[in-house]
Amino acid sequence: MKCPVCNSLMIVVEHEKIELDYCMSCSGVWFDAEELELLLEAMKLEGTSLSVDNILTTPETKSVEKKRNCPICGKKMKKATVGHEPQVIIDACSRGDGLWFDSGEVGQLITQLADKPSEKLDSQGRVITFLGEVFRVRD
Repeated sequence: MKCPVCNSLMIVVEHEKIELDYCMSCSGVWFDAEELELLLEAMKLEGTSLSVDNILTTPETKSVEKKRNCPICGKKMKKATVGHEPQVIIDACSRGDGLWFDSGEVGQLITQLADKPSEKLDSQGRVITFLGEVFRVRD
């Protein structure tokens, strides 16, 4: 798959049934719709506003960032905000193919999720640790 930002070929990073496409050139990450759902399930966060359906039904976020084409269908993606202060602006395929996170955006979202109290810390911790290592989350 080619990166929607720099057109480089992306590599696949896999852990516990979650396959993410990662661009080694610009450090962006593509989540297929099913992959986001698997991540949320592994973190015990199903039903949150982070679902692809909820993201697609929110109004488009105004941004100076260039619109990107979906690496699956080739159509322009919409800008959407996720997370809480500060919100993260991501790109979402309007057909529901997936979500694009620019460099650092996955890390911002992981940090926000890690700050939420949870009784399911073990499964969250494993996923957060994995993603943090892959995407170089720093304190």
